[in-house]
Amino acid sequence: MKIIAVGRNYVDHIQELNNEQPDDPVIFLKPETAILYRNAPFFYPDFSTDVHHEVEVLVKINRVGKNIEPRFAHKYYDQIGLGIDFTARDLQSKLKAKGLPWELAKAFNGSAPVSEFVAKSEFTDLQHLNFALTVNGETRQQGNTSLMLFKIDYLIAFISRFFLLQKGDIIFTGTPKGVGPVQIGDQLVATLEGREMLNFGVR
Repeated sequence: MKIIAVGRNYVDHIQELNNEQPDDPVIFLKPETAILYRNAPFFYPDFSTDVHHEVEVLVKINRVGKNIEPRFAHKYYDQIGLGIDFTARDLQSKLKAKGLPWELAKAFNGSAPVSEFVAKSEFTDLQHLNFALTVNGETRQQGNTSLMLFKIDYLIAFISRFFLLQKGDIIFTGTPKGVGPVQIGDQLVATLEGREMLNFGVR
């Protein structure tokens, strides 16, 4: 399986980082070794002093597909979840300044905590989902999927032009504003439509 992540998919997040709004989805990958399951703790890496949280809605692919048309994309996933795209912001800034890829800052071990997945049929409208992240009880991020630049079905169609989608692949669909640093000792809780999906600590 692979993790396919989407950057710059919420305008307010683009603006808070002073990035340019993209014409097409910004795509990057994380390896399977980035995943943290079952609320396992996140261990702060020794190569960064500025790791940021980015909470995101996830979709899990349930069948093989390539060159998928947007009108058929809904058939390729039936579960959603939440995840954190941990980013070593200091390292990312150095890489971006040199025009280098972001993988060292985005794809390191444990950089992708993933919740349990739930049936999408439990939700009335996937393009109007509220999700949030608190750190030590303080709300840091609040988002709604209606504010995505590129909707879920479009993302699946776009990605499938370049990567064969396989059962079990996970798509991180982008983060809203409010990203910020975490510290050792922090407790992160992520909710989807009020349902607790993640609850883990930083060590």
